[in-house]
Amino acid sequence: MTRRNTRRSGAVLAADLMLVPMVASMRLPLMLTETRSAGLVGAETLEAVTEKAAAFAEGVLAANVSLFGSMMSFWPEMLAGRMPALLSGAALEHSLHAALKPSGRRVRANFKRLSRPAA
Repeated sequence: MTRRNTRRSGAVLAADLMLVPMVASMRLPLMLTETRSAGLVGAETLEAVTEKAAAFAEGVLAANVSLFGSMMSFWPEMLAGRMPALLSGAALEHSLHAALKPSGRRVRANFKRLSRPAA
């Protein structure tokens, strides 16, 4: 990934994660009405919990795959005379972006879903 692509993906990721407070403020009233209407867990509450667990699992897997890819390219980079990503810190930056990407996608999708007018 080039430096420009890294900056762009970082900016997109930051923009997605900046929607978190807005999504939480849109979601809390829905969750509150679910708890008042029935003693059972509502659909919005269940979705909120399960999507966070799924995003966490996807993020951990994506970070590990990214680090594994950096590990596998260590010797080819070293033999080519380039600074290996594992030593320069680029591998950690890429794995961090990979780990946060699933959360950013879910936040953006929730914002779009929750900001639509109720039918």
